[in-house]
Amino acid sequence: MNQVAGPAVRPVRADEWREAKELRLAALRDPVAPTAFLETYERAVAEPGSFWRERTEGAADGTRVRQFVAEGPDGTWGGTVTVLVEDEGADDALGGTVRRRQTHLVAVYVRPGCRGAGVIDALIEAAVAWSWSVAEVTRARLYVHEDNARAERAYRRCGFRRCGETVPMRGEPAKAEREMILDRFQVY
Repeated sequence: MNQVAGPAVRPVRADEWREAKELRLAALRDPVAPTAFLETYERAVAEPGSFWRERTEGAADGTRVRQFVAEGPDGTWGGTVTVLVEDEGADDALGGTVRRRQTHLVAVYVRPGCRGAGVIDALIEAAVAWSWSVAEVTRARLYVHEDNARAERAYRRCGFRRCGETVPMRGEPAKAEREMILDRFQVY
């Protein structure tokens, strides 16, 4: 795939489950997938079509989850990010308790041929804009593996900063996931 020119970022549509599945499987085949995702290719590829349809419908609904895609001029998807709404007091995906209403950016992926073209910046910008549209959300967060310097640089460029919180990597507790945050009213 060629680089996405002036990346067009939009929410995923409910009927695009095949495209969502293909992009997720591509992400899970990426060499950094073990440090970037809490899912394996083998597990994901075994899921039935109904799983992918339901997942995509939920991400298209935009109530509690929203998935964005960067779409090239030819309609191919060059990257994606999913945003989850987390309520204060809820259990989070990494074993902690959510301290405030916020959003959590997950499943960030840009195809190799689209890297360096501003795709990740455009995806994060859309995810953060949607986050600020959710009632009472004033913080967006994400986690980045301690060995994923490329991703951390991109998140910093988009305004995220380490907050000092870490959690052990699922399946590899000697490694850490670093929490990065962006406050809505943060001054740079």
